[in-house]
Amino acid sequence: MQSATLRINPMFLFVTVMLLGSCGGGDSEPAETSTQLSASDQILQQAYLDGTSDLQVEGEGTVTRRLADDNDGSRHQRFILQLASTQTLLVAHNIDLAPRINTLAVGDRVAFYGEYEWGEQGGVIHWTHHDPAGVHVDGWLKHEGVTYQ
Repeated sequence: MQSATLRINPMFLFVTVMLLGSCGGGDSEPAETSTQLSASDQILQQAYLDGTSDLQVEGEGTVTRRLADDNDGSRHQRFILQLASTQTLLVAHNIDLAPRINTLAVGDRVAFYGEYEWGEQGGVIHWTHHDPAGVHVDGWLKHEGVTYQ
């Protein structure tokens, strides 16, 4: 539950300043405000600013980089997604519990439902698979119409 305390979002202030700075009648494109972002991008942006972790989220982004698998312990397919807000997320998809996305390429769109963990570079999305123990909420990735969980 959120308290009734007024909170000022530093990112909103930044975007407002950028909008005011671009009102000179030049050829610049209008800046994107936080109200134009999807609800999930706004939640992830606020989670990053607040240092929040253990947050179940759904969203979508564009693959900007494919990384080598993490083979330490459970194996994870890893890649970087960029959200419309420009925030980046490391996706760590457990390929011991869910299928690998074999056709994944830079520039592809990937939807996700998983758990957000705060990180200095934007955060990590994990638990993008089913939980065989049935304790954690099942997550997933969607790529080119196929769900991986």
